[in-house]
Amino acid sequence: MAESVQASPFDPESAKHLQEARVLSGPAYVVDGDTIKIENTQIRLFGVDAPELNHPYGKKAKWALHALCKDRIVRAVVTDVDAHGRTVAHCYLPDGRDLSAEMVKGGLAIDWPKFSGGKYRNLETLDARKKLFLADARQKGRMHVWDKFEAKKGER
Repeated sequence: MAESVQASPFDPESAKHLQEARVLSGPAYVVDGDTIKIENTQIRLFGVDAPELNHPYGKKAKWALHALCKDRIVRAVVTDVDAHGRTVAHCYLPDGRDLSAEMVKGGLAIDWPKFSGGKYRNLETLDARKKLFLADARQKGRMHVWDKFEAKKGER
């Protein structure tokens, strides 16, 4: 006969309350290729990096995200607040598609392994890192590439 195992009694002093995940849901206003607003909360898409609006493919990325979100209710499951005070969330369309994954598959965002753990890397298009070279440079800490780009823009 097996010995019965007694569970420890509940200790309210050492118990920790688990916070419920914060979920926002509603129409999304698209700020740029990796940022939306729901219920007046600015949300950064989890784990990806899209070009800035004034960088190559920046406006195209914004409009691609807009097309995905248009006339749909987006559900954002908040994971964190980033170093810039922005809310970071996994964002989903009503059919369950992950907005971060959709942007990467479309070639208008790249995986940011520092934050995603490489979750979206296998979805990147073959030319994504070359096409989105400024986002790639930011991830690799090569900000001199940004400086050079900005200086060329200023010469025009």
